[in-house]
Amino acid sequence: MRITTATPADLEQLLTFRTEAASWISKLGSDQWRRPYPADRLLATIEDGTVFMLRDGERTAGTITLTPDAEEGLWSEEELAEPSMFVNKLTISRDYAGRNLGGRLLDWAGDRAYRAAAKWLRLDAWTTNERLQRYYLDQGFQYVRTVLEGTAVNGGPRVSGWLAQRPARLADHGFADETPSPEPL
Repeated sequence: MRITTATPADLEQLLTFRTEAASWISKLGSDQWRRPYPADRLLATIEDGTVFMLRDGERTAGTITLTPDAEEGLWSEEELAEPSMFVNKLTISRDYAGRNLGGRLLDWAGDRAYRAAAKWLRLDAWTTNERLQRYYLDQGFQYVRTVLEGTAVNGGPRVSGWLAQRPARLADHGFADETPSPEPL
């Protein structure tokens, strides 16, 4: 499998992943991702070069967004002074579930963050999705705090404010990385 930078041609696939994931998560009892993510915002992140696709031949197995930009209102000024990269929208196609691809993508993200001179790989997760929170803890992240104040990027109250981090580090993720080298932070 290989990791590539997403292009605008991937937008429909990314929106489909989001819908598929929302349906699956709903069956598990979570309201995560019920509100559609604005396509124009997603396209902007693609154009910024922060969205990455996990490819299996001609098929797309998953996606991850990795950015040096934190969502406003989540991290303190002191935390933001530490070089960090932030994971968003990690999604694995249900066709590829159960193969630890999400864990390996997190390892890839931590490796990329390390190569960009980041100290931390950070994320915010859905505040009511305890299963997802447990997943991140099992992936070596440490809980920081939960932030409920503020507004979600797609409208309504903040719903993704469970914060966690782990040190950025080199990793043997096993993917062919076809992305450009990360810019130093």
